[in-house]
Order: sequence, then structure tokens, then C-alpha cells
Amino acid sequence: MRRGAALLAVGALAAGCAAANKHASSSTKASATSSSGMAGMNMGGSSSSGTSSNAAKAFAAVAGIKPVPTQVLGKSTWQGMSVTAQAMTAVPFVIFNGTGERMVKVPQHTSFHLMVMLSDAQTHVPIPYASVWATISKGSKIVYDERQWPMLSRYMGPHYGNDVGLPGAGSYKLSLLISPPVSARHVEYQHVWLNPHRVSFTFNWKPVA
Repeated sequence: MRRGAALLAVGALAAGCAAANKHASSSTKASATSSSGMAGMNMGGSSSSGTSSNAAKAFAAVAGIKPVPTQVLGKSTWQGMSVTAQAMTAVPFVIFNGTGERMVKVPQHTSFHLMVMLSDAQTHVPIPYASVWATISKGSKIVYDERQWPMLSRYMGPHYGNDVGLPGAGSYKLSLLISPPVSARHVEYQHVWLNPHRVSFTFNWKPVA
């Protein structure tokens, strides 16, 4: 019962298939400390982040998973879209493909759950219908190269995420390829996010003891 209650506390994460094109030639690069374009788009505040972290820790205590302190890996802006990458405790999530559900358990050597949040910097409204591909490298070696699931969460709202396993402590480079949101748009978003865009962050990682 405690295990089930904790899982409910984390919230159901339902995800569809993201169509990120990791080989797009029109990508551009940005640093973790710089921002460009229009008045960015940012998702979520510290209160929701803190709530999600507490919920993840509650589940981890029941499931035997080592809690990971929430860590912001980098922030950037792209034509009015705020891009935030964050590491948090990995917990099981559910993938719904339209006809059925599949439970994704935390792999044995997972370091953290990577969350990528896209939002409007002025209104902080989450931006759905995009796709995100994450690549992490250490030096010249790529150690992670995966699609990020579009996700729903009671505590974080819509975001993009997946579990990440790193080989150990050290300095890493995270590169996010963001493909444009595929949807009808109101006119305020008429001329933005029309081509894939890449942002890159450098972060330090230390495994939980």
C-alpha cells in the first residue's frame, strides 16, 4: 500500500512519441550562461520544483532508490522560449501510446532523471508539441544520446524527460536539439520556432554516495 501511495504521489507520467531529428542541419548552439532571441519562455517556478523533488524522494524511500538533489543543469532562451534542463531523482513512469500503457522502471545504473522544460518566459506557460533530443558527452566521448519523452506530471506540468546514466563524477556537456512545436498556433507565435535549434550547457556531476 505504501509503495502504491508513493507512486500516486509522484503522479502519472504519460508520454507520446517525440519526433526529434537529431541530425537536423539547421541547428544552432547556445551556452548555458547566454540567452538570445525574443523575451524567452520559461516553465515552472521553484515551488513546483520543490514539490516534485519531495514527491520523488518519498517514492524513492519506499522503492529503495537513492534520492538525487534537484540540480539545474542549464538555462537558455530561443526566440521567446525558455529552455531549462534539470536533474532530479529518477522514479518509474508510464508510457501511454494511445491504446495501452507500459511501465518504465528505473534502470540499475541510472544517475538521474533529466527534465527539459520549455515555456514562455513572459507568461511561464509550458510549451507542448515540440520534441527534444539530448546528447551528453564527457570530453570527446558521447555517454548518452536519447530522445526525451514528452511527459505529464501533476507537480511539474508538461515537460520532456528520460532517465540518464553517467559513468561517474566529472564535467559533462549537455546538448539539446529542440525541434519546433508541431501544432496550430495563435498569431503571437506566428514567426518563431520554425527550425530546429540546439542549446548546449556544461555541468558538473557528482554521484550520490
